[in-house]
Amino acid sequence: MSLLTNVMDHSLDDGYAEAAARKRAQGGGGGLPKTLRARLGLGAGLVLAALVVTVGAAQARVTAPVIAKEREELIDRIEDETAAADKLEKNVDTLRDDVDDRRREALRHEEGADDLIGVLAGSAAVHGPGVKLSVDDAKETTGNGDGPRGTSGFSDTGRVKDRDLQRVVNGLWQSGAEAVSINGQRLTALSAIRAAGDAILVDNRPLVPPYTILAVGDGERLSTRFQNSPDGLYLNALQENFGVRTGISTHKELRLPAAPSVIVRTAQPRTEKGTQ
Repeated sequence: MSLLTNVMDHSLDDGYAEAAARKRAQGGGGGLPKTLRARLGLGAGLVLAALVVTVGAAQARVTAPVIAKEREELIDRIEDETAAADKLEKNVDTLRDDVDDRRREALRHEEGADDLIGVLAGSAAVHGPGVKLSVDDAKETTGNGDGPRGTSGFSDTGRVKDRDLQRVVNGLWQSGAEAVSINGQRLTALSAIRAAGDAILVDNRPLVPPYTILAVGDGERLSTRFQNSPDGLYLNALQENFGVRTGISTHKELRLPAAPSVIVRTAQPRTEKGTQ
C-alpha cells in the first residue's frame, strides 16, 4: 500500500522536473551554445544549409524551361514522323490502285485473264470442287528408326514434321491442284513451310495439329493422282510405320480465302553496255 500511496502522491512531472534540475546543475542544459566558437559553427551550418536550398531552387528554375522545351521538341518530332508515315501510307494506297488499274488495262482484251492471275497468285479467294486432306500426329509418338523419315536429324517419332507437309503440298500441286491452303492459310508461290522447334510455320504463322489441307481442283482425279503419286505413298508410309493419322475425301464445294498479303515483284530487261 505504501508503493501505491507514493505513486499517487508523486506524479511523473515531479520526476521530470527533478531530472531537468539535476542536468542544469551539471552544466548540460539545453539551449543555444554558450561559447563563441560553438555559436560561430552553428551560424556557419545554418548559412551553408540556406545556401544549398537556394542553389537547388535556382537550378530547378533554370532547368525547368529547358526540360519543357525538350519535351515540346520531342512532341513536334513525333507529330512530324506520324504525318510522314501517314503520307507514305497514302502513297502506297495510291500506287496500289495504279497497279490494279494498269493490270486491268493490260488484261482488258483477255477475257478471264485477270481472275486467273488472281487465283494463281493467291490474291483472290477461290471456291470449287476439290479434296480435303487431314494430317495429325500419332496417338503414341514412337518409331522404329526406319521408314520414310530416315535419319536426317529429326527424331523418328509419330509427330508430323514441316518436311512432311512440304511433300504433301508439293504432291497436291503436281497432281493438279489449282489452289491450296493449310488450316485456312492460303499458299502462294512465295509461301514457306518450315519448322521452329517443334512448331510448324506457314509464312511465319504457327500451325496447330491436326493439319487440314484443302486443295481446289478436279476432286476425284486429284484424289486418285495424289494417292498414287510418290508423295501420296510417302504419306501412306508415315501412317503405316509411325501411326501418323491421315484422311482424304473429295468435296463438290470448297472455299479457300485469299492470301493476306501478296508481294509484287517486277523484273527489268537486261541491256548490254552501250545499248539503249
